[in-house]
Amino acid sequence: MDIQTIGIVGAGQMGNGIAHVMALAGYDVTMTDVSTDALEAAMATITGNMDRQVSRDKITAQAQKEALARIHTTDSLIKLGPSDLIIEAATERETVKQAIFEDLLPHLAPRTILTSNTSSISITRLASRTDRPEKFMGFHFMNPVPVMQLVELIRGIATDAETFDACKKVVDRLGKTAASAEDFPAFIVNRILMPMINEAVYTLYEGVGNVQSIDSSMKLGANHPMGPLELADFIGLDTCLAIMNVLHDGLADTKYRPCPLLTKYVEAGWLGRKSQRGFYDYRGDSPVPTR
Repeated sequence: MDIQTIGIVGAGQMGNGIAHVMALAGYDVTMTDVSTDALEAAMATITGNMDRQVSRDKITAQAQKEALARIHTTDSLIKLGPSDLIIEAATERETVKQAIFEDLLPHLAPRTILTSNTSSISITRLASRTDRPEKFMGFHFMNPVPVMQLVELIRGIATDAETFDACKKVVDRLGKTAASAEDFPAFIVNRILMPMINEAVYTLYEGVGNVQSIDSSMKLGANHPMGPLELADFIGLDTCLAIMNVLHDGLADTKYRPCPLLTKYVEAGWLGRKSQRGFYDYRGDSPVPTR
């Protein structure tokens, strides 16, 4: 299948990043969100990010102009129906994703491939609620999308080879690298990354080290570009907790039990950078550890 038109559900951090790279790769993109303000903010973000790419000679001004012209926005979900490929990038809650796919189903073209950018939810379970489980798979981008080179492609139990191959060609056209993952909780990246972050929170919770010493230890001792607590703030502590709960529930192993301190931060609304407080306080000129 030759994919040319792409629908994106959700104009948040992931959705606008996906729209950005798809448009630069020459795809016609339609992005939708329940909030028109979110759509306007997304276009402003995409424009600003492309401006930076132009200033750094990553892309030309002409490429930016053409890419922005390929992105269309709408607050009507059903307008995505005729797309060759739809990527759902909404909130990481299964009920929300199921509702989106159920609303889309009556308006889809027979050829349309459905995918989810979920970082942890079962692709097989999401696919089972649609009329095309063989044309459904996981299409998991890393954040920030324009920068990160990896895309996880996750087959559900019913995903056919044609669907996988079509999505793999999209990843190749983006100039990114596809990692094929099986449909088990949190797939590859988050299956490894989130327990590390959770263990870092336990290290803080048990008083082994403070925020600064834990992050410095991993940056300087393991050559990580960001410390695990800094990274957790960047991802969003609510997202980290949700993925740990998926791992704990799906694998029934106590080693995936979310740290009580992580739960406490989320209960406080301290979700990281997006709420201005997490393991660091971002309200001043520079981040300050909160513990």
